[in-house]
Amino acid sequence: MDFSELNLDESVLSALDAMNFKECTPVQEHTIPVLLEGHDLIGVAQTGTGKTAAYLLPVLSKLCSGEYPEDSINCIIMSPTRELAIQIDRQMEAFSYFMPVSGVAVYGGNDGVRFEQEKKGLTLGADVVIATPGRLISHLSLGYVDLSKVSFFILDEADRMLDMGFYDDILQIVKYLPKERQTIMFSATMPEKIRQLADNILNNPVEIKLAVSKPADKIIQAAYICYESQKLEIIKDLFSSQQPERVIIFASSKVKVKEVTKALLRMKLNVGEMHSDLEQLQREEILHEFRNGKVNILVATDIVARGIDIDDIRLVINYDVPHDCEDYVHRIGRTARANNDGCAITFVSETEQTKFYQIERFLDKTIYKLQIPDQIGEGPEYAPKTANNNKNRKKRNGKRIIGKNNNKRNNIRNNNKTSNEK
Repeated sequence: MDFSELNLDESVLSALDAMNFKECTPVQEHTIPVLLEGHDLIGVAQTGTGKTAAYLLPVLSKLCSGEYPEDSINCIIMSPTRELAIQIDRQMEAFSYFMPVSGVAVYGGNDGVRFEQEKKGLTLGADVVIATPGRLISHLSLGYVDLSKVSFFILDEADRMLDMGFYDDILQIVKYLPKERQTIMFSATMPEKIRQLADNILNNPVEIKLAVSKPADKIIQAAYICYESQKLEIIKDLFSSQQPERVIIFASSKVKVKEVTKALLRMKLNVGEMHSDLEQLQREEILHEFRNGKVNILVATDIVARGIDIDDIRLVINYDVPHDCEDYVHRIGRTARANNDGCAITFVSETEQTKFYQIERFLDKTIYKLQIPDQIGEGPEYAPKTANNNKNRKKRNGKRIIGKNNNKRNNIRNNNKTSNEK
């Protein structure tokens, strides 16, 4: 379906035409008509499916009608991270180029000058406010922000916000909003906690669920079955013979990000790191250098990397196996964009084999296993524990024995939710 077939305002269509956007993605085709009709909506869709435009375009189209106050905040968009907030803000600027709609991005980690700029935008009544929960609450607590006339409340990547502990913050922000509003929620997954949140803040929503897309066929996928101690040596070996270009390395914790970055810097490679210990200006500078080619390799945690939107990534390396299948698809989907080829390599340690096997089952394919270089030594056998193995646990004295591995698995899962990973 073409955007011209939708009932969008002419100024929105002009912006899309200038950007050479013609055809809707599936999530846009299903979502935009529902939102233009004024319904609350909960959408289940992955990053990279065009969901930002799916909610921005109908909201901007409505704001063009002149039916909303000019000196008030009309729309609040919540983002889990600064990087995603910046990305949304950039897209809004592009889509609203031909219309008198104002916006302000509100996110933490900045100096006092930035805070004052945010305060000015909030008090003057920017049409659209894009904010991280903690930063918006900081402004709200000072008493100068009026959200009583907000008509649109949008939660982007709601599952990530809940994973980061923002559930109570969202409910606190909702208390400042009028009951009569249109609420829109997008999430990559639909766990029970998201259901609870939806029940609390949405009014009879339309639910649109798009199946988790599989990675593009043109992405070459491979894996090293290795010991944890071998991962860094494999990285060094991969980049020892040739200068890498356009590479993202995902790691589960900022400690690992720093470790990998230091090792690559010792190899005299152009590498940058992205993690929560960096100031916002530092992150923006690294992203800028990566975009313009001054940095060839970007090492990052998942959370801070969600705002990276670059088309020509040649190689994605998963230093750790992602927590779930959706995260895997999201990570490797950074490569092979815009008709480019791409490769994704995953390092799989002994403790990560079961998670990787689940990813293979989801993809319905066996991912090719690469040979570890001889000088690094042999890796472990690939023998993931399957569901059938778990069902056949031994019983003693009529009681089911829960092994140590189960507790270990839980500990890993719990540790992965700590602030060290951000």
